[in-house]
Amino acid sequence: MATGLKPNLLTPEGLARIQEELHRLRTEGRERIAERLERAFADGQDDEFVDNAELEAARHEQSFLEGRIRELEEILGNYQLIEDNGGPHDAVRVGDRVTVREEEAEEPETYHLVGAAEADPAEGRISNESPLGRALLGKKVGDTVSVSAPNGLIKFRVIKID
Repeated sequence: MATGLKPNLLTPEGLARIQEELHRLRTEGRERIAERLERAFADGQDDEFVDNAELEAARHEQSFLEGRIRELEEILGNYQLIEDNGGPHDAVRVGDRVTVREEEAEEPETYHLVGAAEADPAEGRISNESPLGRALLGKKVGDTVSVSAPNGLIKFRVIKID
């Protein structure tokens, strides 16, 4: 584990997702890029690489893929598993699913509070480092939190903690 750096907080599910993505990128991803580079290189030999846009695009994709692999390796090289401490508890902590209702909204929303490395707001996973995540930490059912957003202050009431 790297020293001096704050560990990446991961749920067991998040750890499995990251490990699977890394495996897939190292195998299928690299194989696909190698085939694309090979085709682009073969196609470009007639042009002596003068205007081989496909080769340039394949190299760009390879760079992106290798960057993502390095990012995942760094996460896995310094992580802390979010333990389910079991049993009911009354304050929000990382790893919890928190149901909140935005002030003036009819329907509540449920978020899984996770570490930044596995946050995906579209999937309902918000980071403990996000404005809403930070505001929710330590709060109890019935508490209200205020979060600064581009169009003003938004208030949320904690409805349920799982």
